[in-house]
Formats: sequence, C-alpha cells, structure tokens
Amino acid sequence: MPKFLRIGVHQSNVSGYTSKAWAIRRVGMTVFLKWGAVEVLGAGDGRKIYWTIPPREKTIRCRTVERAQDYVKNAIARRRSHRYAPLSGNILSRRRRANSGSELEQALATILFIDIVRSTEKAARLGDARWTQVMNHYYATVRRELRSLRGKEVVTTGDGLLATFDGPDAAVRCAAAIRDAVRTLGLEIRAGLHAGEYKVVGADVFGIAFHIGARVAAKARAGEVLVSSAVKELMPQAKVRFKDRGVHQLKGVPNRWRLYQVDH
Repeated sequence: MPKFLRIGVHQSNVSGYTSKAWAIRRVGMTVFLKWGAVEVLGAGDGRKIYWTIPPREKTIRCRTVERAQDYVKNAIARRRSHRYAPLSGNILSRRRRANSGSELEQALATILFIDIVRSTEKAARLGDARWTQVMNHYYATVRRELRSLRGKEVVTTGDGLLATFDGPDAAVRCAAAIRDAVRTLGLEIRAGLHAGEYKVVGADVFGIAFHIGARVAAKARAGEVLVSSAVKELMPQAKVRFKDRGVHQLKGVPNRWRLYQVDH
C-alpha cells in the first residue's frame, strides 16, 4: 500500500500539526484509504512509526478501473502538494509488553470530535497556499477555545480534532464556541460528543468511546453540535436545551443510539 508521512511543524504552518500518515490502496474498481496521527521514533533506517490511536478508514467504490486509477493518481498528487513525503516502511500498531512498567489506567471523560464540512471543496477553490493559511487560523482558533474551557487535545486528523473534557458542560460550550468562532474564517464544522470510559497506557489512549464520539460527529449536519444520550443524561437540566434527533444506528457500533442537537 503506498504510504505518505507528514512530520511536525512546517514553516507555513505556525500553529503546528500532529505528525500524520496517509495510505491508499486500489483493488480493481475499489480504493481503500487509511489515515491518522502517528508517533515517529528514531531516524533513518532505524525509524519506527506507530499509529497513536486506531486510524480512520474509508472505502471508495468507483464504477470502472480507470476511474479508480484516476482517483488514486489525483489523491496522491494532492498529498504530495500538502508536503507529505513517500513512506516505504510499515506503520505499526504499538504493542506493549506486560512487564514494560506502563500501567493500564481507565479514565472517564466527555469526548469531542470536530471536523470541517466540505473541506476538500474549499481547499480546491482556495488553492494550497491560501488553504494552509486558513488552516493555521482554524487550529489556532480551536486551540484557543480548548484552553479557555480546559479541554485536552488528543489528536488532529486532517481537518478534524479530538479532545477530552472532565465534564459535559464545558465540552458542549466549547463545541458551540468553536462552531461560532470558525465561521469568521468562512468555515462550518460538525461536532459530536459522547461521554464514556477509555483506556490510557502511557501517552496512548483507546476505547470504544472514541469510536462512538466519531460516529456521532459523522451524523451531524453543517453547523450542528450533536450529543449522545450519555452526554445529555449527565447535563444539568437548566444548562442547555436539546432537540431530539431520533434513534440512529452508528456504523460499527453495537445497539442504536438516541442523539440530541444542542439548541442554539
């Protein structure tokens, strides 16, 4: 699978990016994508690259082999223009030995996922140089709101971001503040929140709660902040008004979940 890697901070990106990797593979008329944040250890031939959390994946089914080939070609060209470098080695999933000294901890938090709506269209319209400037301002704005409400940034994924909060009230207010703030940049986001437990091993975090939060965000419309029933049940009644958005099957997640829109 062809892979590409982008590391650290570039001169055109003053706000900073988490190191990230992107991979693409074609099988006949089907294209498989995989992307996410990575940790890079070492340098040169001894360098090892690990996914920090399980990567996001997407499958694109084209109508012909030619269309699939064109999709791959164009996608690779875009990544190279975004300062990704080809990566020949594998991207590993971290495995820790039982006696490594890292203890498994369990944490409870409200998890926030955000991403930009129609970001590919906007990037194509603005061009790489202007889009890079917009993204710098975007991440600076998002991080300012996180700091003000004591959110903890976990990882960035392309134009998205995952953060955790000690309580749901701050998380909901932060999502709404980010949505309103980035509109001054001509951007719309979608946001999803879920409250649940997750595992912590050293600097790594993982758990089904993250996947549920991501799936809630995927159900949100432009400018919408959606929460799972777990978040709503933890919120003080008078703090925020919610609109019932019905029961949904979240892709890859057991059971059906009732979702609520934050009423703004």
